[in-house]
Amino acid sequence: MPQIRLFLLLILLTTLNSFSTISFAQTKTPSKLEIRNTVKRAVKYLNSEKFEKSLETARLSLNNATIIKDDYFIAVSYNIIAANFDALSEFDKAIFFYKKGLTYANKTKNDTIKNYLNNNLGNVYCFEKKEYQKGINYYKKSLEYSQKVSDTTQIVFTKLNIAWAYFDIGQYENGLPYLQYINKYHAKFGDETTIVIFNMLNGIYSNHIGADKTAESYFLTAISLGKKFGEKNDLAFSNQEYSKFLLKKGDYKKAYESLVIYHKITEEIYSEGLLKKANVAGINLELDEYKREIDRIETENVLQAQSLKKSRIIVVLFVMVFLVLLMLLYSLYKNYNFKKKANYDLTLSNAELLIAKDKAEEGSRAKTQFVSTISHELRTPLYGVIGITNLLLDEHKELAKSPHLNSLKFSARYLLSLVNDILQINKIEENRIILEILTFNLSDEIKLVKNALSFISQSHKNKISVKIDSAIPEYLIGDKLRLAQILMNLVSNALKFTKNGEVIISADLVKVENNLHHIEFQISDNGVGIEAADQDKIFDKFVQLGRNDTDYQGTGLGLSIVKRLLGLFNSEISLESQVGVGTTFIFTIAFEYDPEKTNEIINNINVDLSSGQIFKVLVVEDNKINQTITKKIIEKNNCSCFIVDDGFQALDVLEKDVFDVILMDINMPLISGFETTRKIRLKGIQTPIIALTAFAKDEITEEALDAGMNDIIIKPFESIKLFQVINNQIIKAKNAVL
Repeated sequence: MPQIRLFLLLILLTTLNSFSTISFAQTKTPSKLEIRNTVKRAVKYLNSEKFEKSLETARLSLNNATIIKDDYFIAVSYNIIAANFDALSEFDKAIFFYKKGLTYANKTKNDTIKNYLNNNLGNVYCFEKKEYQKGINYYKKSLEYSQKVSDTTQIVFTKLNIAWAYFDIGQYENGLPYLQYINKYHAKFGDETTIVIFNMLNGIYSNHIGADKTAESYFLTAISLGKKFGEKNDLAFSNQEYSKFLLKKGDYKKAYESLVIYHKITEEIYSEGLLKKANVAGINLELDEYKREIDRIETENVLQAQSLKKSRIIVVLFVMVFLVLLMLLYSLYKNYNFKKKANYDLTLSNAELLIAKDKAEEGSRAKTQFVSTISHELRTPLYGVIGITNLLLDEHKELAKSPHLNSLKFSARYLLSLVNDILQINKIEENRIILEILTFNLSDEIKLVKNALSFISQSHKNKISVKIDSAIPEYLIGDKLRLAQILMNLVSNALKFTKNGEVIISADLVKVENNLHHIEFQISDNGVGIEAADQDKIFDKFVQLGRNDTDYQGTGLGLSIVKRLLGLFNSEISLESQVGVGTTFIFTIAFEYDPEKTNEIINNINVDLSSGQIFKVLVVEDNKINQTITKKIIEKNNCSCFIVDDGFQALDVLEKDVFDVILMDINMPLISGFETTRKIRLKGIQTPIIALTAFAKDEITEEALDAGMNDIIIKPFESIKLFQVINNQIIKAKNAVL
């Protein structure tokens, strides 16, 4: 239900000011001034969503207005009571009290209150009861009263509702004249209470005629204004309509996200607590209605009894008391049925919420499964790329200095890091990534970034220049892969938005604190530049500025990842940009400089882990490329390697031969690595089994250990890491035997 209807109650405060000087002389009779103030309090409580207090206060104003028989204030009080039930989604009650109010309003000459009540009835019938024709008739009646009092603001207001109703049932041609009128006069007579729906309706119609860009602009404006002004109902409906638009375009992910926002806001608005909170006041209000009806009947019977003979007075009074008791019993019975129905409706709502919760959890599980599958499918070919690159470098020493092969190796490593970060963006945001401690040469890392991006540079006819402060030490300690990823994202972004220009990578030593060297990096270009209004948006996920069908392609994640990675370094990024001149990104990272620690790290890396031992290794792997790479790595380290394609072959081989260690793939046809391991252990074979897999380690650790595996290595891997694990497991196995 649109927030628009509640706006009418705010206008009442202005209308009621005209009664501020009217009161009665009698001290025991409530004055119109007192009633007006009571009504103002009821409206204030309603707008603050304090429904129980609003209902109680409106009941007081209704009783007082009934005492002085003021039809106008009776109508106003009923309007407030109905609006409370309307806000609490008790729409049948809302209709009942709106119509009661309209009955008294029609007895007055005040066209404004008639206008409000007709408009509110139109809202309930159109958007809640879905009886659109009846609702539109009430809207048109409201429009007549607005035109009668020459209230242009209210005319715009009501035509907005009519347009919305016609659009809701797909009668766009009937709704178009009302939308055209709104577009013409909204800037002059509309305000912030209608601006959200104004933009949403234009988005709906633009979507209908196929103007996708215009439609999306209107929807995004409506959502932005809904957030700005706190219009929850309007914001919910804007997200719902935007979701329909995205679904029509085929953008299912964003459509799902907008629909989730719509349901979240809707749950907040119609919270169970508010319904329970107002339940007692609502029941008391209905009892008052029956009491007033009884009082009316009693008064009429008393007047009739005065004309009867004294002999019939006792009989008449007895009949009246009996009727009163019957009506009270009937009232209690109706209230009991009402409460029973309300509880039933609440039970149904809870069941629907549970179904929605199950669907959301199912979606979350599907998303997790999707991420896991994508992770595996991407890491597997990357293992091949990195492995083959290493083999080429090992077998052809003359290529060791080849910039192309080194760039390929660096790019593959960078791509692996980028894939991991994109697939685990939530892990980055939760700061669960731990920076590595590696020694590196800053100049070499920047040159690798430059070489890896040479293709993009050449395709846009750009030049990449590097400026490194000579005061920076030769070797630093820190996470060089994360630094390379940050530079790669920023430089590639600069190259995409620059043509026939230059991108400059500069690094300057700006401060030294103990062993920490603070280095300021600047990535500058002379490309298209960034509008000042867009500079705060570019670090958000999926944001892409200036994109068309041929230029500036990308995921919209690059700068978002940069910002989050810099957060791991306790650093922030800033930018300076001017349209048509260029852009400069600036950030500072503190790296450690410690020659002794550097030597220690280098010595640890160069340790000969094979210790001259020759191990016999069984590799269970179905991928031919992976078989070749793994075999080369093992044989290069003076070990023998025997390869089988699946778990059944592995079981046959183990019946005939003995191995020092088994490298087991997880995802294989016929029988998985887990099941193969279980069968090996059932045969009593205690040979160490190491899972060699592209799955994320935290996804399979528990099942791997349960199956009987001893350790896990994630592909792609460094050969040094592989033989560290092999040595450790073989040593453990030998010690266990001793």
